[in-house]
Amino acid sequence: MKTFFGILLLATGTVSLAQAQKLNATKVPAEVKAAFAKLHAGTKVSWEREKHDYEAGFTLNGKETSEVYSAKGLLLETEVEIKSTELPAAVLAKLKGAKITEAAKITKADRTIYYEAEVKGKDLLFDPNGNPVK
Repeated sequence: MKTFFGILLLATGTVSLAQAQKLNATKVPAEVKAAFAKLHAGTKVSWEREKHDYEAGFTLNGKETSEVYSAKGLLLETEVEIKSTELPAAVLAKLKGAKITEAAKITKADRTIYYEAEVKGKDLLFDPNGNPVK
C-alpha cells in the first residue's frame, strides 16, 4: 500500500513539473538573459520554463509582471497584473459581476492586447472589445 501511494505521489509531482518548471538562471540560454537584461538591467528576476519558451517573472513599477521569450531571445509577450476594475468595460460586461480573483493585461509581440481574468479558478482571455479568445 505504501508503494502505491509513493508511486501516486511521484506521478502527481511529475505532471505538475511538466507544466511549468522553475529554472536556475544558469539553465536559461544566454540570448534570453541578454534580451531581458537589455530591457530591465539590474532587475531581480525568477525564471520558469514553459514548453519551449522561457518566462521571466519580476516586479515592474510595483506590479507583478512576466515576459515570455523564445529560446532565441525574442520577446513574445508581456503580462502585467492589473486590478479587476482596470479591465475594459466590455470585458466586465461579459463577466456580469462574476468574482474576479486576478486580472492581467497581456501584450503580444505584434502589439495585440488581450485581457485575462481568473474566475472560479479558470483563466478567461478576452480582446479589448470583450470577445472571448481561445
